[in-house]
Amino acid sequence: MRSKTLFAIGAGVTAMVVAALAGPKDAVAHDVAAEIEKVRMATLKYNDVNVAKAEGFILPPPGDCVSAAHEGLPAEWGAMGLHYINPKRLMITQIKPRVDGKNTNTDFMNPSILLYEPRADGSLKLVAVENLVFLNGWHAAGNLAPPTFAGRSYDTMADNSSTAGDEAHGFEPHHDQHVYFGKMANPEHQLMPFNPNVSCKHHKGGKQ
Repeated sequence: MRSKTLFAIGAGVTAMVVAALAGPKDAVAHDVAAEIEKVRMATLKYNDVNVAKAEGFILPPPGDCVSAAHEGLPAEWGAMGLHYINPKRLMITQIKPRVDGKNTNTDFMNPSILLYEPRADGSLKLVAVENLVFLNGWHAAGNLAPPTFAGRSYDTMADNSSTAGDEAHGFEPHHDQHVYFGKMANPEHQLMPFNPNVSCKHHKGGKQ
């Protein structure tokens, strides 16, 4: 969700590091660029954040703009941006002690989360969409393995109690997948959690 350092459940190393070294999984057989373009075209309306708000997307507090540097990760990894979530699509069932839900939506034509990059003029640019499924709901629906997009398994997020930070940022364990729209030489890199072409430098409120 919001700022994230990946933590593989039951492992002592972050999946973010593993993903950065290994790259997206099983994406070779897919036309990743074409699948990303389909998602971009299907979500064009959300270029206007007011349309997103009208459909129930909200920027949850504290409204941070998520960057790798803010997470203590290499700054060159870039950022994610502002996360506008749709509570209804996420099927949120509780917000305390940690946010949980029953969502099993993996349809990127109707994503549960929209990511915006703050611009110098105060506007917001849609840079990506994201889907998130809570492990409790995902497993209750009979699913064992993480969902996939373009051949890549979603990242798995959970808090590591042995660290000072909260890797899941108030959320119960979940799988999530980002799809960035800015074209890169290797489109598989547009499926990574952070994007070097996204910046939080123009964010006016909250943390960067």
